[in-house]
Formats: sequence, C-alpha cells, structure tokens
Amino acid sequence: MNIVITGATGFVGQALCQYLHEKGHTLMVVSRQPDKAHATIGVPVMARAAAIDFAGQTVDAVVNLAGEPIFNRRWSEAQKQKLIASRLKATRDVGELCQRLATPPRQLISGSAMGYYGDQGSREVTEQTSPHDEFAHRLCREWEEAAQQLATDQMKVACIRIGLVLDRDGGMLKPMRPMFRLGVGGRLGKGRQYMPWIHRHDLVRIIDFLLQRDDAEGVWNAGAPQPVTNAEFTRTLAASLNRPAPFVVPGGVISMALGEMSQLLLTGARMLPARLEAAGFRFDYPTLEKALTAIEHRAA
Repeated sequence: MNIVITGATGFVGQALCQYLHEKGHTLMVVSRQPDKAHATIGVPVMARAAAIDFAGQTVDAVVNLAGEPIFNRRWSEAQKQKLIASRLKATRDVGELCQRLATPPRQLISGSAMGYYGDQGSREVTEQTSPHDEFAHRLCREWEEAAQQLATDQMKVACIRIGLVLDRDGGMLKPMRPMFRLGVGGRLGKGRQYMPWIHRHDLVRIIDFLLQRDDAEGVWNAGAPQPVTNAEFTRTLAASLNRPAPFVVPGGVISMALGEMSQLLLTGARMLPARLEAAGFRFDYPTLEKALTAIEHRAA
C-alpha cells in the first residue's frame, strides 16, 4: 500500500515506519523538516512539509499521529488550546488531502488516547464505557470528532485510543528507567490508579492489523489486555531492573507541581482492548513483565 503518515518522526511514528517498510509498503510522511526525515526515521520515505503536497500521489491509507506532546509543559489555558489546535490542524490537513486526491484513500487511522475515558477508578473500561468529563477527555473527544467527520462511503475512519507506550528509547520509560536503575524509583500517590500500557511493537502491529481490515472503523482501545495499577507497575519495573523502589511521591506534591496535568499521573482507567481481542488480534506482549523483560534485554 501507499500510506501517508503524520507524526512519523515521533516515538511511535518512527517504529511504525520501520515496521511498515519491512512489510513492503511505500511510505509518504509529513514532517516540518522533510530533509531530515529520512535520517530520523531510518528507512526510505517520501517526505513533504505538508499533507497536501501528496495530492498528486496515489494514497491507499492515512495514519494520523501528529499532535503537540501532552507532557511538554504545564497546562495553562494557552497550552490546552495549543494541544487541541495542533491535533485538529493535523487532522483537517489530512482531510484536505483526502478531498484533493483523485481517488480517496480507503482508510484513515487516527490517533487518540486512553485519556478519552478520564478517571474511571478500578472498573473495567471497554470502547462502550462512558467517559468522565475532564480536559484529557475533551481533548481526545475533539480529536476523534474531527477525524470521524472525514468518513465517507469510500473511506472508513478508525480512532485508536492509545495507552502508555513502552519501549527503551522514548515514552514514559525514558525518564523513569534512569531513576529506577539508581534505586530511587517509587509509586505515585497511593498507587491505586490504573495505567493502561502497550509495548510499542504491539502498537505498530495493531495499526498494521487495522490497515489490513475492511471493517476497521469506529473506536479501538490500543492497550495491552492486562493493565496494571501504578503500584504494580512500580514493582514490576523495579524487579525487571533488579532494583528496589522504596519511595512514594505524595499525590499532593504532584498536584502542586503539575496542577491540572497531575490528573494524568494520579488517575487512570483500567482500559481493555475488547474490540481488538474480539477481532482476533494476539498480543506479543500481553503482560507487563514480558514487555519489560524484552525491553531490558534489548537495552542491555
């Protein structure tokens, strides 16, 4: 397939490009620095500064992952608007491309996040679960709505609600591993909040899985089938590094330091990949222990 990818130079996008290239697909990526995209991604790609620049190409599918990183800085009102605007602009740019193509792509896979559900306590969360209204939910809702508005009879749209992505060279493990390796890791608050996670390799496999399906539309939870609490995550990460994790960061300290953004660390959702499992997807890393062991083995 000929696939346009936004967010291709990011933590997930790079791995996705490498995986899809190995599968024999032709990749067209949108990058603010197209001259550097090939070196960053590490595989042959056609890079352009804007999605519309691919209007003269044949495009079979689009994967839309672009957006301002949610943890870049504290959530002021201006930063909240920037987070929303960056996602909506990237999605609208994709929509403009699809309208300009002689033949529209058959599929758009657009990013979203576990934050759609907001704080769900300990109850199991599937794609049918009603969300808790907070900023992370509103951000994801607007992003998904912008993508779903692009659906036509010719093009299906699937939104993937992505969990915390794990791998050795990015995501949440990049800042955590050094602290845990020094033996100064610990849980956040009471540690009861659920952390839906996904190994980066499984996430790119999920995207490939959906690209191959004719019925991939609507929303799909992209998290491992065994989410864990923060306390469980802390214990498992420490064990994978053969280090203690004796410390606790009080929830009040996190709230004071991060303000509203602390919701991302102190609340969570026990998100399950119900639709993926029903569709027959099989995870290479269904458990956190297996995922972290593989990551540490590769990092050694």
